[in-house]
Amino acid sequence: MSTLESILFSLSRAFCTPFAVFLQIQGCVICLLLALGWLMAAYVRNREIRRIKNSMKAGNSLAFLSQDINELEHSRQVQLPRVSVVMPLKGFGEHNFHNWRSQITSLYGGPLEFLFVLESTQDPAYHAVSRLLSTYQDHVEAKVVVAGLSTTCSQKIHNQLIGVEKMHKDTKYVLFLDDDVRLHPGTIGALTSEMEKNPEIFIQTGYPLDLPSGTLGSYCIYEYHMPCSMGFATGGRTFFLWGGCMMMHADDFRQDRYGVVSGLRDGGYSDDMTLASLAGAHKRLITSPPVAVFPHPLASDLSFGRYWNYLRKQTFVLESYISKANWIMNKLLFAVHCYLSWGFVAPYIMAVIHITSALRIYIKGYHQLEDTTFASGGMSLVILLAICTFIELLSMWNLTRREVTLCNLLSPEAPRLSLAPYNWGLIFIAMLVDNFLYPISAFRSHFSQSINWSGIRYHLRNGKVFKIERRNDMVPAKTDLGGKHLYGKKGAPQKASFLSSLGRNLAHWRQPKKFDV
Repeated sequence: MSTLESILFSLSRAFCTPFAVFLQIQGCVICLLLALGWLMAAYVRNREIRRIKNSMKAGNSLAFLSQDINELEHSRQVQLPRVSVVMPLKGFGEHNFHNWRSQITSLYGGPLEFLFVLESTQDPAYHAVSRLLSTYQDHVEAKVVVAGLSTTCSQKIHNQLIGVEKMHKDTKYVLFLDDDVRLHPGTIGALTSEMEKNPEIFIQTGYPLDLPSGTLGSYCIYEYHMPCSMGFATGGRTFFLWGGCMMMHADDFRQDRYGVVSGLRDGGYSDDMTLASLAGAHKRLITSPPVAVFPHPLASDLSFGRYWNYLRKQTFVLESYISKANWIMNKLLFAVHCYLSWGFVAPYIMAVIHITSALRIYIKGYHQLEDTTFASGGMSLVILLAICTFIELLSMWNLTRREVTLCNLLSPEAPRLSLAPYNWGLIFIAMLVDNFLYPISAFRSHFSQSINWSGIRYHLRNGKVFKIERRNDMVPAKTDLGGKHLYGKKGAPQKASFLSSLGRNLAHWRQPKKFDV
């Protein structure tokens, strides 16, 4: 027996010890818990699908707008409250025109205004959105707002707060949208209706349905978002909040209730994490209606390097906080997520060893009782893991299928979405890659306390932004998910490879002060 085979069989025996067996069974349990969560989320989405279809069968051809067709009568529509939609913009990409058009062509019957907010007229989005609005100038109340540069918070939060300052004086609800959100015609009406029914709602939110473009990076994004989706598919109360869609009371900002303005303005990095923390601290209600799921097409050239940058920004969010309780909660999330991520990946590494060991025994014809016993036990664990993985992927497929169907019902005029492009082999690989990299990214964020977000480096101290750094050499050619260009034809930086970017990140990790001046 060679040295390599001896090591292989030793590992196989080690992976059959009680602790190793516990880790492998734990991985199976994680798979089944995810499957159960997605099953429950699919039930909520499917219940809404049945409601819409039953309403259409009963004669309500506009069920995608309202379950009660009488609500669409002119006499009721003119009584609807004014809504201001604030969209912070950054860059311009392949899906922006379609997304913006879906937003400004909403079929909401009440007074509605759109504020597209960007930091300067040099942003490529400025001329693009200006052209779009000129096409609809006689039909839509919309304007472009130049916010200037942020100095005390993230640029996105700064743009949002400037948008709130510029909204109409009679606005009752403000809806914050990311510019990569593709709305349904009845989305604004559905959100407003829920706010009117229950004034106790602090924030209404939703969640994206990622449409992978075929690259491994895009499937990693899809896989990263899917576990979170079950927290938004509750059909009502939730503790989760997504900054891409948040409807709130305009007076909460005018009067700075619960510190929403000061909490965001004074060192805020993440809009959704800050507002979710305030909601928890003041026991305010966050809800996610079942129709609030939005198609989110990912860039066709979404590389693995851009996925890594996105993951870095997501894990960095846990380093920001507004209170001691918020800090404790973030650290618990940090620890649990890291443990579960590597706890999910470890059984598959062990499974590879078990399979390799069993194959060597079969090919070489070894008949030692001890080796064959351990190989047999190891393969039993592999089979169990394979069954649990299949159940997990089936549940993920089922939820995605329900959400695709729901999106098609809510946007009957849009091109039909389909499950056909989804590559489930790549999705399985993405599950392993994403869960393996998450703890690495989380620890990197914890020790660096700074992040490059679309060419702006934010430095945190005590959970808040205390320093903002802007340099041309830090600006990427494109944003991570939407592939939006951050420069016009002039002034674009030279493209850097993923390896050079990774090398710079590693140098920054080892010598942070060199890059923080």
